Formats: sequence, structure tokens, C-alpha cells
Amino acid sequence: MLIDFFYTLRDAKLPVSVKEYLTLVEALKERVIAPSLDDFYYLARMTLVKDEQYFDRFDQAFGAYFRGIEKKSEQAFEIPEDWLKKKLERDFTPEQRAQIEAMGGLDKLMERLKELFEEQKERHEGGSKWIGTGGTSPFGNGGYNPEGIRIGGEGGQRSAVKVWDARAYRDYDDQLEIGTRNIKVALRRLRRFAREGAAEELDLNDTIRSTAANAGWLDLKMVPERHNNVKVLMLLDVGGSMDDHIKRTEELFSAAKAEFKHLEFYYFHNCVYDYLWKNNRRRHAERTPTWDLLHKFTPDYKLIFVGDATMSPYEVLQPGGSVEYNNPEAGAVWLRRLADQFPHFAWLNPEPERLWEYRQSVSVIREILGHRMYPLTVAGLETAMRVLSK
Repeated sequence: MLIDFFYTLRDAKLPVSVKEYLTLVEALKERVIAPSLDDFYYLARMTLVKDEQYFDRFDQAFGAYFRGIEKKSEQAFEIPEDWLKKKLERDFTPEQRAQIEAMGGLDKLMERLKELFEEQKERHEGGSKWIGTGGTSPFGNGGYNPEGIRIGGEGGQRSAVKVWDARAYRDYDDQLEIGTRNIKVALRRLRRFAREGAAEELDLNDTIRSTAANAGWLDLKMVPERHNNVKVLMLLDVGGSMDDHIKRTEELFSAAKAEFKHLEFYYFHNCVYDYLWKNNRRRHAERTPTWDLLHKFTPDYKLIFVGDATMSPYEVLQPGGSVEYNNPEAGAVWLRRLADQFPHFAWLNPEPERLWEYRQSVSVIREILGHRMYPLTVAGLETAMRVLSK
């Protein structure tokens, strides 16, 4: 059974090795867990999955493989009834328990569920009697009943005794869009530490060496604190089609401000032209010439464009192509100047990568920037950070 489970995980694209599988087998032989499917789930995840980004994929594969076993063991009522009562006491509030007892209690609920398993022969949706979806039956999912036992599905009211197929880590998959926490983890790949300031931090290794050389008399050695010394220049597209990506752009910006001590940022609309701005409310009154950025910031800055690159190709390729004003030089000219000034650059695109081939402007900008455009997913962001770190 475990060999089939191992191949199920491999089929789900989980990087599970034979060594990790043998570790799981050894742990089972040593009886480190009770004979419980829940305990086995945590043991298997701990021994087989080494990166949290795969937790959600593991949950799906585990559920697909063991769902039949769990349904047989619990729906056939091979679990002692007093266990179910303890679960009821743990999962329900005192008010909900009182309501269930008023309706006949858990004993009545279990007895009725046994009868339904014997009587029901087909799928049922809605209603108040059979096991099914929706409705007010105590058995099934997606409906509502204060004394319910959820069977299958994702549920609706989240008040069931048994929650099947819970997936608490679905946002860790590297193919999904990401939140601030995962963005921070990815951005840390770009950090470059240096010792700066006064000597305020204990240098443990040097202290041990110095104390040993001093015949055991304590000799404390201090060093300056480590600070992230990488410098980042971030140019963010704002307005228009980017309104659909405000949340993730804000998450990226927030994470970058938290991770990088030296962060400079400016805004543009659709494509970079001869000026940018710092304050969107005063974008027409307080502008910064793009030439100033090229002269002000040194080439060691890491340049990050953030935008969906979705616009008319003329906005990139033609003078006067901007939808806001008559720009004297094409956006492509400014993109090349920025790429030449800052050799460490990348473009992060919040638009799903599967749609890029339908956006002519995306292809144009990717070509100009040497295909250094990456999706705003965990995998895409990590790839971009590796490129910027070179």
C-alpha cells in the first residue's frame, strides 16, 4: 500500500525521494504514531515533504489516495461512538451542543446515518432527508444543519463534525498567485548583507577564539550589525488595466519595503516615457524626468519593473503613442536606456502567464528586455530574484 502511495505522490509532481520513503517506513516500524490516519498524515507530510510550497499538492494527493479508506473506516462506523461524542464536544460550542441534544442527541444522529447508508441508492441534491449537497439534511455538504456531519465536498456553514479534504496550505503552491508572506520569502534571495555602523553585535566565534587564546579569561569581541546592502529601484505601472492587479502589486510593494533598506520607487502608466512620478495624486504637478533616474542611480541598483505590459503596441514602439500625452520618444527607447544603465533588471507581470501570448505588447516588451519578464507567482518571483542576484 505504501509503495502505491509513494508513486501517487510522484505522479502529483512531488519531489519525494526513496530515502524519504524509507524514513517513513522506518518510523512506522518503530511505532512512533498511533494507528490513526490523521497521525499518519502528519508523519507522512513531515518525512516526505521538505518544502512548504508542496503542502497543498501533498494534501490533494493524500486525499485522493486515502479518501476511500477514511470513508470506509468512519462512514461504516468502525470508530467507537464515544470517540465521535468527544469530537462533538471539541468541535461544537456549548450552545450548539445544547441544540443538538434538544433534537435527540448524537446517538439519534448516528442511528439515522446508519439507516440512510442502507436505504440510499443514488446521489441526492437539496432536501432535508438524504445524504447529499445543499439543503438542510444533517448529512452531506454545502447546506446548513446545526447537527450536521459533513460528508465530501468543501462544506458551506463550516459547522460539521467531520471536515473532509481540508487544505490549509493551498496558497503555498508555486504555481499560484502569492501573498505578502511568500513574496518576502522570495525577495530574501536577493539580500546581500554587509557589516555597517558601530560595533554593537557579539561576534561569538571570534570571542571563543580570543578567550581560548587568553587562557580562559573572557574576551568579548564585537562587530557591526549586518544590514541588507542590496539597492533596489522599483518602477510600478499604475492605472488602467493594472487596476485588476492592485492587491498583488500592493503586497509586492509592501514586502519590498520591509525587506530592502535601500529601496527607491517611481510610478508610470503603461510604459516608461520621459518622466515618472512619486505621488499618484500629484502626478501632473510633481514629475521626475527619467533622465534624472539614469544620472542619479548607479548601475549596482537592481531594477524591477512591475506591470501587466498590456497596451497598444504603438504605446511602446511609436513617438506620440502614449494615451496621455504626445511623448517625443517611443517607450522602447526609454526601456533600452534603463536596461543599459541597470544591467541587473527584471520585469514582474501580474497577468497570468497563459495570457501573454495573446498580448502583442507583452511580446514586444519581452523582446526589448531580452525575455527577462516573469509571472508574479512564487516560482516566477524566485526565478527573477536569481537573475537579479547574478
